Amino acid sequence: MPTNDLLERNRLILCHFDSYSTDLRFVRINSTVLLPAPLPENAQMCAAPTGTGDLPAEVLQAALEKLGMDSSQVVLDDAFQAWLSADTTSVQVHLARFTTFEAPHDAVAHHGGVFKPISELRGLPMAELILLRQVFTLIMGA
Repeated sequence: MPTNDLLERNRLILCHFDSYSTDLRFVRINSTVLLPAPLPENAQMCAAPTGTGDLPAEVLQAALEKLGMDSSQVVLDDAFQAWLSADTTSVQVHLARFTTFEAPHDAVAHHGGVFKPISELRGLPMAELILLRQVFTLIMGA
């Protein structure tokens, strides 16, 4: 399956969680926390469509390859699943966490990326903020 098609139907939220300090930070590249590209402007939360989505591991691998990131530092969080609709397409959003002791700032910096807490991401589109709140609740509630 072509990577471009896969990444058009899927997005990835990357984060780092320090369980000692409970510091949760999200990767923001340019104006989005959804990688490798922002959602269409008219994206709305929706229920999962009938049928199955793409394999999360394939989505993670494709996104990390596109970004040139080391896949050995990232794991999928299977507990998170979200769907959005835009026009006639559905987009599935996946969550992955960096497993490094500290947030790997260098891994995202060469893409213009930064790690930000949710409190510093208020200017994002509403759909992204809703997704981040869901991730925050999942991780902090665990």
